[in-house]
Amino acid sequence: MLFTGLDLQLAPGSVTWLRGTNGSGKTSLLRILAGLSHPAEGEVLWAGQPLRKAGDQARQGTVYISHANALKDDLTLLESVAFGAALSGLADVTARAGAALDAMGLKSRADAPVRTLSQGQRRRGALARLRLDDAPRTWILDEPFDALDTASVDALARLIEGHAKRGGAVLLTSHQPVTLAGTQAFDLEPFRAR
Repeated sequence: MLFTGLDLQLAPGSVTWLRGTNGSGKTSLLRILAGLSHPAEGEVLWAGQPLRKAGDQARQGTVYISHANALKDDLTLLESVAFGAALSGLADVTARAGAALDAMGLKSRADAPVRTLSQGQRRRGALARLRLDDAPRTWILDEPFDALDTASVDALARLIEGHAKRGGAVLLTSHQPVTLAGTQAFDLEPFRAR
């Protein structure tokens, strides 16, 4: 068991920085909240319902981007982002993916195979999926600032703040200081099972 007595609530319009040392269970908790893993004990609630019963409502209301970029090496960057958009049920995926890549400064790399991109370009490509989202969903982001240059960090910060302003909730991890407007910190250490 990783945690005990953990009670974390994500309100609309909130940005929460989940803090903890390496190996403290941050990624495991994010995977549980995204519905990709199950807690050994306790319950994850979505809009007052157990996550396992909320089903499609919870899946459609959550965007999860892990520390791995989830881009297919053999596809172009545009194809990979469009594929993710199609899985999310979005319409007009190619045009939307192209606009998202353009907003992330990747227009010139849209037709490049993912395997040819730098780590920073891959990270921005993965984060372009956030630009596809115009609904106030819950974003669960594992180390979103990794491999980004200063301009990209600033652009991502504005994107997260804008999402919170339209009523979306954001939960993120970062080993870098998070200075986003209205961010609240949640320290995992007091809840770690001993």
